[in-house]
Amino acid sequence: MRDRDAGSPWKSRPARAAIPTPRAPRAPRADDAQAPSDSPGHPQRERRDAELRIHGLNAVGAVFARRPQAIRKLYLLEARIPQLQPLLKWCVSNRVGYRVVDDGDLQKLAASAHHEGVVAEVLREEPQALSSWLRDLPAGPQCALWLDGVGNPHNFGAILRSAAHFGVSAILLPKHSTLALSGAAARVAEGGAEALPMVRLGREDNSIAQLHAAGFALAATVVRNGADLFKTALPQRLVYVLGAEGEGMSPQLTAACDLRLLIPGSGAVESLNVASATAVLLAQWAGNR
Repeated sequence: MRDRDAGSPWKSRPARAAIPTPRAPRAPRADDAQAPSDSPGHPQRERRDAELRIHGLNAVGAVFARRPQAIRKLYLLEARIPQLQPLLKWCVSNRVGYRVVDDGDLQKLAASAHHEGVVAEVLREEPQALSSWLRDLPAGPQCALWLDGVGNPHNFGAILRSAAHFGVSAILLPKHSTLALSGAAARVAEGGAEALPMVRLGREDNSIAQLHAAGFALAATVVRNGADLFKTALPQRLVYVLGAEGEGMSPQLTAACDLRLLIPGSGAVESLNVASATAVLLAQWAGNR
């Protein structure tokens, strides 16, 4: 692994040096018990939580295009230098470190063989509050996705890609949801993660009331006892509520929705997976407009 460009803030190291093997942990001291590094509020924990390591050309390119100031470090294969020249010049101008590394090192950094020759460490973007998002939302047709328990990063990435393609206004996250963008989800989203704001909901009944007040109807997506998606007139302002893989939506949330929709099929399988279903639902909403 080696540094590129004398203007980089990182000091030179021998060419193609491997990424250092982590040291064995030192013996604990008495004061360590007061603030373990993985405890909430610890500076190291906060720094890890604030940053995200993403990989893939479109994922990294989307961050560079929309919020380059979020980029903290960059790693790339030598073969990607010509393609990433604008980003590398920006890094030099703004004293953001970048390094050329071997494929094996990049796989370790990305925790994936599907890194596409580039990895970036970036600052996470914090979710907005629902009230702030609604305040700034333009009038007219709008569609949002409420993710109730969706957790698989590849499904999440595919949902983000479809949502960006069809012009979804936001991803709505329940108050206590632990769902967050990961490197795998960002790569699968192919840049779609940067096109969509994440919105943190408050208490469920309050959030539904706020959405209703803004003219939104909520549609629960179900596998049985619902209206045929293709025969239903969809509201112009709509929130699709999507349940977890396997478990589906909570019964209480399903009951609180204005519509219950299903995607009819052959019956050979019970249903589509949540990412595939999202693409069908959004295509139908876009066609209804």
